[in-house]
Amino acid sequence: IETQDYKDQSLFCGPYAQVLSIDCGLFCTPFPGMNAAVRAVTRMGIYVGAKVFLIYEGYEGLVEGGENIKRANWLSVSNIIQLGGTIIGSARCKAFTTREGRLLAACNLVQHGITNLCVIGGDGSLTGANIFRTEWGGLLEELVKDGKITEEVAKKYCHLNIVGLVGSIDNDFCGTDMTIGTDSALHRIMEVIDAITTTAQSHQRTFVLEVMGRHCGYLALVSALASGADWLFIPEAPPEDGWEDFMCARLGETRSRGSRLNIIIIAEGAIDRNGKPISSSYVKDLVVQRLGFDTRVTVLGHVQRGGTPSAFDRVLSSKMGMEAVMALLEATPDTPACVVSLSGNQSVRLPLMECVQVTKEVQKAMDEKRFEEAIQLRGSAPGTRALPAAAVCADWCCLSPFRQTHFSLAILNVGAPAAGMNAAVRSAVRIGISQGHTVYVVNDGFEGLSKGQIRKVGWHDVAGWLGLPRTGWVRVGYSLCHVLTFPLGAAPCRRIEGGVQLVEARGQYEELCIVMCVIPATISNNVPGTDFSLGCDTAVNAAMESCDRIKQSASGTKRRVFIVETMGGYCGYLSTVTGIAVGADAAYVYEDPFTIHDLKANVEHLTEKMKTDIQRGLVLRNEKCHEHYTTEFLYNLYSSEGRGIFDCRINVLGHLQQGGAPTPFDRNYGTKLGVKAMLWMSEKLQEAYRRVFANSADSACVIGLRKKTVAFSPVTELKKVTDFEHRLPQEQWWLNLRLMLKMLANYQISLTEYISGKMEHVTRRTLSIEKGF
Repeated sequence: IETQDYKDQSLFCGPYAQVLSIDCGLFCTPFPGMNAAVRAVTRMGIYVGAKVFLIYEGYEGLVEGGENIKRANWLSVSNIIQLGGTIIGSARCKAFTTREGRLLAACNLVQHGITNLCVIGGDGSLTGANIFRTEWGGLLEELVKDGKITEEVAKKYCHLNIVGLVGSIDNDFCGTDMTIGTDSALHRIMEVIDAITTTAQSHQRTFVLEVMGRHCGYLALVSALASGADWLFIPEAPPEDGWEDFMCARLGETRSRGSRLNIIIIAEGAIDRNGKPISSSYVKDLVVQRLGFDTRVTVLGHVQRGGTPSAFDRVLSSKMGMEAVMALLEATPDTPACVVSLSGNQSVRLPLMECVQVTKEVQKAMDEKRFEEAIQLRGSAPGTRALPAAAVCADWCCLSPFRQTHFSLAILNVGAPAAGMNAAVRSAVRIGISQGHTVYVVNDGFEGLSKGQIRKVGWHDVAGWLGLPRTGWVRVGYSLCHVLTFPLGAAPCRRIEGGVQLVEARGQYEELCIVMCVIPATISNNVPGTDFSLGCDTAVNAAMESCDRIKQSASGTKRRVFIVETMGGYCGYLSTVTGIAVGADAAYVYEDPFTIHDLKANVEHLTEKMKTDIQRGLVLRNEKCHEHYTTEFLYNLYSSEGRGIFDCRINVLGHLQQGGAPTPFDRNYGTKLGVKAMLWMSEKLQEAYRRVFANSADSACVIGLRKKTVAFSPVTELKKVTDFEHRLPQEQWWLNLRLMLKMLANYQISLTEYISGKMEHVTRRTLSIEKGF
């Protein structure tokens, strides 16, 4: 069938005219998430009926051919989603940089009938692929002239389609919010920082941590925000002249106030205003000579590239891999080579060379010391706009004289724990103090409020809170909410109802006519007004790690199916995203109703799977997905129907999903939510002269991240779009991910349900628009 006819098919079963090849690029160093991308591209290609080839050892394998180009099947990429690096290898290839090498590569592709190439790598790999594409016609003509292929073959394979997936732990590719591998690298960095912090406190040491980032300071910046580092060096924002005196003065002042440690984070490409490199050894010697502190240097190096990929990277790679296949199938000779990127929570297609050009302009601006322009060209992804907030949230300006106001703010926690709330509280407290307000905290939630358990907090009272898995008060929770002249709050869905009641009670109680801001935080991710709730990323990673161990245990036992119950109330976000991240066979959720016929189909699917080399199964069930089809019922059903074919085991993950140290995402997200919420409240307070009297709808809001935009939604408006009975928003974006889960598990789904990403463009204007964080 022709390429453009595929969406007319109700199901994809037949052989496809196109042949798909997957290649891990030219100078591509492996990074976590590569295998998830290889798996998604392979399975999606097979799903739509294409022949899929894996090219081993990158462009070197493409040039050498032979056994380096192998036909793949569904099982070829089984049980690899949790592995770091890449199973198909990657190698530097000087031959591909020459026309002679590319001529050999073209010959090898034509011999296998390959006209679609998916390249996973950085800008160097993708640029090489684009050169290969533009030369394709000339290469075929030369092959015909040399007698290596016939004119009929050259005519048949006259066009090469290229789609790229960006992988780089530095997050240095312009046009995408996040590159594959970045989030996993942040996990490795935060694990090291958390471990170092304990020894630094014990021995009263200063640690200088050097992280990767030769040209981009994203890893250094986010890890500094997520760890509360004392000082930061990144290439895009060199320090002012005389920074040595200023930094040493700050470090000495923090020690004099009782701090037992200092953390300095430096990107490997850090420079000063004159372009001179700032090395970790230089910073260490400076601290030792001027302050006499016991100082150590830790260079993380390639440990940042290794390890198990995070849940974010697994889902991102899977999403991009599927979109890459669709982009190849929809490509025409007039379609430019594109790269699949992330915009908010959506996959988009961008012209490859537009992204490469802007990425090169960033480096050119930095070489010419136009640092402000370089930051602008980076766009919203690297988060360099967060530098002022980072300075305030750390101790970098804690001794600056703040202009005092007459406003008082209180922070209240209500509900169960959610990782990242300490980061939100810390940043909210410090931004509030920096704005000149008096900040209070309330112990024991609303009960403590009714008993008057309110105390004033200062700058250093919230020091060291970023990595704590629980809040610093007696009652843990995720709700920063209401109180006094001015409250700040974070809450799960059920607390939105409480917020509505407080707003509606303003007519009866004048004391409630105050500014209120709710920071949504719950592992269930079921709060209306935001795409992501604080804590859900940590919960997904906790569930994923448990399922990884369960799958590992299954490798030693043949023909076994595990039924795993996750938390989430009526919201199936945890089950769905965890299912994608671990390659589950099914995930039952309340929002996607299922019947006994669906259960029967799932059992039959697993029965067929047991006849292959993959003799294990993993089924996830959201705790309230069905009133009658309980976890025990599923266990009994699967055990009975699978008797003689497979046996079953139950695992209830329970509250381990609420525990553990917050992920880098939740620490960074919580910090930014606290900053944004407090600045919004300060702005609202400026409208009051002496006495706060806020009774308008927009004076009580929920802060949320919608795609790429920070939005403040009035609580009363969210009431209209909330199912309070089941504590769910009426619309949930992540339900679109369920199609991906089913397709990658090899269930036959109509491809007409798949929504392809749109082609967009990258310009200076699109990069300069403020798009949240």
